[in-house]
Amino acid sequence: MPETSPLDDADLDLVAALQVAPRAPLSALADVLGSSASTVGRRLTRLADERLLRVIGQVEWPMLAEGNPMHIWVATVPGQARQVAGRLAELPEIPFVATTTGRTDVYCSLHATRRAGARELLMNRIPSVPGIRSAHTELVLRASAKSDAWRLRRLRDDQLWALREVAEPLNEPAEPATVADFGAEELGAVELLRHDGRASAAEVARALGISRSTAYRLTQSLLRRGLVRPRVEIEPALLGYALEVVVELHAAPGAIQQVADALARHPSARYVSIVAGTSSVIHHGVFRDEEGLAAFLTHDLAAFPGITACEVSVMLDVLRRYWIGREDGRLGITG
Repeated sequence: MPETSPLDDADLDLVAALQVAPRAPLSALADVLGSSASTVGRRLTRLADERLLRVIGQVEWPMLAEGNPMHIWVATVPGQARQVAGRLAELPEIPFVATTTGRTDVYCSLHATRRAGARELLMNRIPSVPGIRSAHTELVLRASAKSDAWRLRRLRDDQLWALREVAEPLNEPAEPATVADFGAEELGAVELLRHDGRASAAEVARALGISRSTAYRLTQSLLRRGLVRPRVEIEPALLGYALEVVVELHAAPGAIQQVADALARHPSARYVSIVAGTSSVIHHGVFRDEEGLAAFLTHDLAAFPGITACEVSVMLDVLRRYWIGREDGRLGITG
């Protein structure tokens, strides 16, 4: 990761605005940021061309796979952590991979399309990767926060209000939807939005060979039901958050949901999940520096009497995030 960010203040303001309203028209973004639509458009294009930023579509889990994701901590042969992480990042079922410090050398997540595929990966394919000594897995039962909820806090309240006015409205689905509930056109729209969260109805129509009105109806249905959630994909370090950690929390059964909900509201939270395993809640957070992490561990967590223990893994190098490769903070190709 570069020691200095290539983003200036105007870039950071644009990132913060897109986090609130990822599909907002350039004119609306310009009004909020006090710029012109052409200037905002050029800035957004530059960030995309330099592979620093991309607006993607975060797809709801049932639309991707039969089961929920899993957290995996991998211990490696000394000196093999980077090589093992690289091999794991090549697996299409692995959306996130990083080398870490802590009780293990590599942390990753697993989200296989089929439950049988997850079993095969856990029992055979992952343990057979050269350099792996052991692996510990925990099943995600419920997510209290996902990456689309994390915000770079730098805009004024009036700017946030204006952005929320132009953001896509969201109505939660009455019941979870699965791939089987959709036709080919809807699934095609999901895949397009997954790779380009700002794709217009006209672009969806051209790609799928359907009418613009049909494409608009499909797109709006997916967005309003929360099945695809557009969000900004960018490395936290480029935004000033150089320290990224995964905290395993042990909590009394009666306190688990309360702890997860409270952590989901914490400014550091990128992904908070209740898990089945040796721990109770996993908090994936980002911090500006070691002092911020120290305050979180000694002050914020201390406010929860239900927490009995915690263990911290610090990320050294993120190789893959949400199926997108990383190299020196720049985005690779979506898997």
